[in-house]
Order: sequence, then C-alpha cells, then structure tokens
Amino acid sequence: MGLEKIADPSAAPAIGPALQGHRKARGLTLEQLAGLSGVSKSMLSEIERGRANPTFAVLWSLTRALGVAFDELVDGRVPSDPEPIEVVPAEHLPLINSPDGACRLKILSPPHLAGSTEWYEIEIAPGGRHVSGAHAKGAIEHFAVIEGRFEVGSGAARRTIGAGEVARYPADVPHELANAGAGPAKGMLIVLFR
Repeated sequence: MGLEKIADPSAAPAIGPALQGHRKARGLTLEQLAGLSGVSKSMLSEIERGRANPTFAVLWSLTRALGVAFDELVDGRVPSDPEPIEVVPAEHLPLINSPDGACRLKILSPPHLAGSTEWYEIEIAPGGRHVSGAHAKGAIEHFAVIEGRFEVGSGAARRTIGAGEVARYPADVPHELANAGAGPAKGMLIVLFR
C-alpha cells in the first residue's frame, strides 16, 4: 500500500502567480497597480515572486484595485486567456455614499483608467447635492441625465437640465450637481483628464 502526499494545510496560498495573472490580464504594469492600490511597487514585486506574504489589508487593497473577488486572489486562481467580454458583478462595483446619504456614486470605470477617464452612475435624493473641488487643469465633465432634473454648476455658471439632456463643463474649477426636482434624480458622469 502506497502513501499519499498530503499538502501541508498551514502552507501559505500561492497568491503571487494569481496576482501577476490578474495584473497582466488588465494590462497593468507594477507601477500602475501600485498607484491604483497604494501598495508599493517593490512590495508587489516581492508578492508576485512569492517572497512576501501580504497582510489582509494589502490583499483587500489589491482586490479593490483589480476589481476581483477576494477569494480569487487567496485561492490562487490565475485568469485564463482574457475573454473578449469582461463582466464585473454588480456587488464588485465600488460605491461611494455621501455622509448625509443623499448622494450615491457607483464607479463604473476600470481601475487602470483612474486619473485619465473615469465614469460613474450618480443618484441624488431630493434636496441633495454632490459638490466637488477643482480637478487637474484641463479636466472636463460630461453629465447625462437619465431621470429627474439636475442643477449643474461650474465655477459661477449654473444650468438646469432634465432627462435626456447632457451638460459638458469645466471641472478644473469647483463644480457641483444638485437634485433640482421633487423626486430622485439619476445620471451618468464622465470625467476626462487632459
């Protein structure tokens, strides 16, 4: 009777190859992933080569930056050849809620485009507003109303727009979107950095 080799249950998971596979599948360099995740380039390199075992906080930052489920990285699942259609489950889309709960932004753009082209779904409750400081010089926003009415402000300029309309305005000055109606308001926001 032969003996079976049993894997050591205390062995650390092979996260390095999975991390590298997910990074490359998204066309990201180590430097780009470092910028998106806040994890240093040297630490990422060490993890990918299996020379460092990341903490839970580091893993969490990486999964958020890559848009993958936590267990995909921990289980060591390496993505196969990229499929022509990438589907991100709704529960993996980052959501930002304002402190008062009146404004909700869902980040729809992939992490590797942060700082160049970003798009969001935005919902604002009656009486709510989303106020933003100036972005980088030359930044512009395109805002399309899906439902309700919005007041759009850019610098000193103000305009009210409704469903089906699009506002384009400078975003390198303080700007805001406010619900101008009595019901919920929803739109799509695209930020372009030059």
